[in-house]
Amino acid sequence: MPKMKTHSGAKKRMRYTGGGRVRRAHAFHQHNFRHKSNRQNRQLRGPALVNDADVARVKRLLPYG
Repeated sequence: MPKMKTHSGAKKRMRYTGGGRVRRAHAFHQHNFRHKSNRQNRQLRGPALVNDADVARVKRLLPYG
């Protein structure tokens, strides 16, 4: 069986946690911080988990997680 290809865009944006869940970054946390509240910026800082509805699709993109 040949190796499966990993999706290049997905591997730059997501990775697996130690327990096998998929971690991602928050959106809207790259620029234009002036008009966002301190609370919003603080909550966008850490990682987030991919929604359960999308996990199957991500696991196809990242087969060796």
